[in-house]
Amino acid sequence: MTSSARPLLNRRLAEFGTTIFAEMSALALKTGSINLGQGFPDTDGPEEIREAAVRALRDGRGNQYPPGPGVPELRTAIAAHQERRYGLSYDPDAEVLVTAGATEAIAAALLALVEPGDEVIAFEPYYDSYAACIAMAGGTRVPVTLRPHEGSFRLDLDELRAAVTDRTRLLLINTPHNPTGTVLTREELTAIAELAVERDLLVITDEVYEHLVFDTAEHIPLATFPGMRGRTVSIGSAGKTFSFTGWKVGWVTGTPDLVTAVRSAKQFLTYVASGPFQYAVAEALSLPDSYFDAFRADMLAKRDVLAAGLTEAGFEVFRPAGTYFVTTDIRPLGETDGFAFCRALPERAGVVAIPNAVFYDHREAGAPFVRFAFCKRVGVLEEAVGRLKSLAG
Repeated sequence: MTSSARPLLNRRLAEFGTTIFAEMSALALKTGSINLGQGFPDTDGPEEIREAAVRALRDGRGNQYPPGPGVPELRTAIAAHQERRYGLSYDPDAEVLVTAGATEAIAAALLALVEPGDEVIAFEPYYDSYAACIAMAGGTRVPVTLRPHEGSFRLDLDELRAAVTDRTRLLLINTPHNPTGTVLTREELTAIAELAVERDLLVITDEVYEHLVFDTAEHIPLATFPGMRGRTVSIGSAGKTFSFTGWKVGWVTGTPDLVTAVRSAKQFLTYVASGPFQYAVAEALSLPDSYFDAFRADMLAKRDVLAAGLTEAGFEVFRPAGTYFVTTDIRPLGETDGFAFCRALPERAGVVAIPNAVFYDHREAGAPFVRFAFCKRVGVLEEAVGRLKSLAG
């Protein structure tokens, strides 16, 4: 016990308590509910990649500290992936950095690039670590809200332009976007790139769902646009692409000066991580296009199962163009408070979801929206849908 009247938690983090994911996952365990809250698959990724990790362990590769930037095999594979997929050429030795998942990449990039008092623009609703990492860097977050429009959540480019001030340091972009499932269009990305060049802004792009885009949507890295390669830190992740979220292998690509800056912060966070898994992910990134096509098709089918079931249960459903989350509006069910709805849902229907309001600064804007994850087995989704249909009555 401390005798000081001063709060133990510093003021930058005082607004952040236990994450909603911990609360709702605990509620799922307590009630025996189906957990469609936290975004992790309930099946493992490719068997040959799991065996590659086992082989690395047995061969003694990565059982000690790997190199600080990441093992050369993985950095080479990441550079080859960016070249093959998007025509982006990166030097594996100077322009690629392996991190402990995308979450560390985000933290290291913000800690490296943001000075106290700098403004960071992020699209709300946003992944919850964004706000905490901006706070730890001493920055000021400036939310620009994605708003419902014709069945999806869209960016108001005028609102984005108006949010930029002389204190704005960087834009934090997430596409495909968690939690809304929005995929920014070429026209939107062009406008963002032009704004960044005009106002001399840095950009961090979180692209962890790059391989999960559906229907007519297309993932286009912002770094491919004129003037953007030299000002963009691009972040990727093996967890979402290969369904090994526990391995915590992410990466950063960018120009040598940007990557060096991010590495300067990263080395004092985890230093290094996930040694044997890095070798396995290097093999995963070299899988043929058929793997990525089948992975996307599988998630698309699961999206459709959950979206259809939620519609039948009485929700207004925003069908996502990417990620593995469906956002719903609970007002057709006579509800307006997503927090109250999600906390009661396990007892009412035996299902756990996440209130989107936790991803907003403007909580009232997110109050009626609730997120469900569809990265589960089809049988699990069908059982959850069956339970949720009781709400329609």
